[in-house]
Amino acid sequence: MYAIKKYAVFSAKAKLAKPISDATHTLTEISFLVLRIETTNGIIGESYLLSFQYSPRAIAGALKDVGEMLIGEQVFDTVKVFEKLNHANEYFGMEGINRWAQAAYNIAMWDAWCKILNQPIWKVFGSSRSEVPIYGSGGWISYSTEELIDEVSNYKARGFKAVKIKVGKPDWQEDLERLKLVREAVGNDINIMMDANQGMNVPNALALARAARALNIQWFEEPIDHTDFEGYQLLRTQAGISLAMGEREYSTLPLRELLQRNAIDIWQPDILRLGGVEAWRNSAALAGSFNIPVLPHYYKDYDIPLLCTISNGVGAESFDWIDPLIDHPLQIQNGMAKPHDRAGWGFSFKDECLTAI
Repeated sequence: MYAIKKYAVFSAKAKLAKPISDATHTLTEISFLVLRIETTNGIIGESYLLSFQYSPRAIAGALKDVGEMLIGEQVFDTVKVFEKLNHANEYFGMEGINRWAQAAYNIAMWDAWCKILNQPIWKVFGSSRSEVPIYGSGGWISYSTEELIDEVSNYKARGFKAVKIKVGKPDWQEDLERLKLVREAVGNDINIMMDANQGMNVPNALALARAARALNIQWFEEPIDHTDFEGYQLLRTQAGISLAMGEREYSTLPLRELLQRNAIDIWQPDILRLGGVEAWRNSAALAGSFNIPVLPHYYKDYDIPLLCTISNGVGAESFDWIDPLIDHPLQIQNGMAKPHDRAGWGFSFKDECLTAI
């Protein structure tokens, strides 16, 4: 009826003037893999994943391997396909590259199915709101002071009500000074968040959190290794600042561990790592059962419509990287983003920006 007939994998790149760094990684390119599936009735479903410079052949290979397994599957059988791929991936592991490929097909299948229904995905699930707060992200550790202030000031000028910057320098006092400069630049009417990308130990994270309270920092993201549940529990009880994490997780098991320890304030699911739409919503439901808000990682073009379908969604993260590469970038005004009214996810990568793999 609406079976997957074929698939294609492409690469795309955003402009990056020079490498950027957080506390644990240096990014030399902003690159993406784009997946397109076509159904037997000619409907195209699309998805993308953020790949940077890491293992491009391995990720592309996983996408092609999964595609061969899904020829003939109906695009509305997203749960059935998810379980099929769980079984197939178990031998080499259901996390990592296999999960990313699994999620890419899930997202593309939802795009195709909603196009067949001629509805945006948020209307198919049922909506809870019509717009979502969105914050400007960046503030890379590799930035000069001038670059840092220019970026956060630009976000404020564009109407964003919150900005997030990277922390995790060898000396946490340097992080504190950067935070002070950002507060001076944006004023007191803009929320500021900080993200260590797991680059700190517990003593330094605790010291920075306590010192940063005077600057009214809204939350501290991934201060320490994401598997150190006891460390998060200690910080949650002693730091006096909200803790956010979740982007590194491939299942809800770490969320359960954190919830049982009362060690998290904000859940940040990554739709590609978790495995797609159902997995993202399942994690949001688990967080909601503990009254934990959801504020996802990176994928605003997927997260905004999905946040409009849950009751505990509080915001999304914004980078501009794919905006020049797609036909309908999200419209953001006064720090709020609205989901598309077009069918499916409501956007597609421009053909001229894609290179077949």
